[in-house]
Amino acid sequence: MRVVVTRPQHSGERTVRRLTEMGHEALSLPLSEPVHDVEAARQALSETQDAIAVTSAEAIRALAALGQNIAPHLGRPLFAVGKATAKEARDLGFTNVLASEGSGIELAELIARSQAGMRQPLLYLAGSPRAAGFETRSMELKMPLRTVECYHMLDIVPDDAALRKFFVDIRADAVLLYSRQTALRFFSLPFLLKHPYALAPTRFLCLSEAIADAVPALLRAHADIAAMPDEDSLLALLTTE
Repeated sequence: MRVVVTRPQHSGERTVRRLTEMGHEALSLPLSEPVHDVEAARQALSETQDAIAVTSAEAIRALAALGQNIAPHLGRPLFAVGKATAKEARDLGFTNVLASEGSGIELAELIARSQAGMRQPLLYLAGSPRAAGFETRSMELKMPLRTVECYHMLDIVPDDAALRKFFVDIRADAVLLYSRQTALRFFSLPFLLKHPYALAPTRFLCLSEAIADAVPALLRAHADIAAMPDEDSLLALLTTE
């Protein structure tokens, strides 16, 4: 199958390798790129002492840019969404990492159980834009947060030649969508708005229901949702019809 990967370049390269090993033709189409605010991360760590929460591996990559300055903080509890983000944290050297299997909502609930009665605000190293689930659920659980944005995502608009190659010259069989923001960005690309027929035969494989809701109504029948919000479950959809 011809599968389009819409992840940022760094994480997308890993997905492309996995797809290739599975026997698919993987096409990289990053729609955003991260810009890390390393100074914001450094200052936030220096002004706090307790647990850290992250909902994206990009936050870990921002911490990695601190070099040796991260060393005094590697023993702090770190709560992460998903196995991949937790692995990046461990690879960086964090020794006390706990991961939720779901979205930011599940992460907030995990932290509330693990840190019951905590008084110090939890340091949430966040990005922009981001889903509101983690912060909203933390507020509902009366869990104090200190939110610090340590990266933001810049939009990338692929050139028309690349989009024509992926969706017109030879049609893509599937597009992988990992976030609602990416889905909205994808379906608003000027080239695709001008050539809506180009997406008619394509499946849209979504990590969550919220992402599938961003698929335009005329294409919604082609959207499939992963059984669990992780890449293994997403790629498993390629074997189903």
